[in-house]
Amino acid sequence: MGEAALKLGPGPSDIAALPETLVGEIIDGILEVQPRPTPRHAVAATELGYELIGRFRRGRGGPGGWIFMVEPELHLGPHVVVPDLAGWRRERLPAEPETPFVEVAPDWVCEILSPATARLDRGPKRRLYAEAAVGHLWLLDPNAGELEAFALVGGRWMLLATIQRGEDVAVAPFDAASFPLDDLFPFDTPPATEA
Repeated sequence: MGEAALKLGPGPSDIAALPETLVGEIIDGILEVQPRPTPRHAVAATELGYELIGRFRRGRGGPGGWIFMVEPELHLGPHVVVPDLAGWRRERLPAEPETPFVEVAPDWVCEILSPATARLDRGPKRRLYAEAAVGHLWLLDPNAGELEAFALVGGRWMLLATIQRGEDVAVAPFDAASFPLDDLFPFDTPPATEA
C-alpha cells in the first residue's frame, strides 16, 4: 500500500497550501474554505477584542484572568477550526503553546457571522464547540446588529440572551462589565462633524 493510499482526508498541510486570501478549516473530514473577513467583519472582531481585553485580560474595569486570540487555529480532535475570537481562562492556558495551533478547547468562542460563514458557524462548528466542551459561544451578526450568547448546559447550547442595537452587552462569561453593542459597529455611526 503506497503512502498516498494511507491519506484518509484533508489535513493541516492542505490548509497551509491555501492562498493567504482564504481561511481553511477541516470539519467532519471536509476541507471548508472561506474568503478572508470583510472590513465590517474584521472591525467588529477588533472592536469586540478591544472591549474584552482591557477588562477581562488586564483587569482594567473588570476581573481579568483571560487570554484572548484572534483567529486561532484550533485542533479539536480530527477537526481544525478557526473561530474569529477565542478566550481561555488563564488557568486553563497557563503557557503559550509551542505549536502554531492550540489543542486546548477555549472557554469562550465568538463567531462573526457573514453570508459566507453563517452556515458553518450556526451548524457544524457550533456542534463541534459543544462536543469539545467550549463553555460559551457568541454569534455576532454585524449586518443585523445582533449578538446571540449561548452557554453549554448538559452538552446542549442554551440561549442566554439576544442583544440588539441600542442595548448593552453584559452576558456570561463577560457579565462583570458591560459595553454598548453599537460600539462594535463604527461604520454604522456617522463620523462627528467639526463645528
